[in-house]
This record gives sequence, C-alpha cells and structure tokens, in this order.
Amino acid sequence: MLSSKFFLYLIVTPIVIYGMSSLNINSIFKKNHVVAAQVFYLLVMIALIYLVTNCIYDVFLYSV
Repeated sequence: MLSSKFFLYLIVTPIVIYGMSSLNINSIFKKNHVVAAQVFYLLVMIALIYLVTNCIYDVFLYSV
C-alpha cells in the first residue's frame, strides 16, 4: 500500500525540477567541470525535494 508521502513526493518533484531550471549554476563552477556541476545540481534537487515534502507533510500532520 502506497503512503500519502509517496504521492506528495510525486507532486513536489516536478515543482522542484521546474524551480531548479531557473538557477544559473554555471558561474559557480570552473569551465569544463560539467560532471561536478551535474552532481551538485542533482544533490541540491534531491535535498530540496526531501525538505519540501517533509515540510508539507509535517504541516498537514500537526495541523489536525
């Protein structure tokens, strides 16, 4: 049985991906360090998805 948190992850993931598309991380990394930039982008995306999902889940869990 799938939990409500799983569905919340499915909703939050595209929103975070859309939000991350507006960031310009090219100025942070040196030229020709594409893999490092992609790994950083992926880790930040995973962290944001986790944090936003848990924040929304806790707000609804403790507001009842």
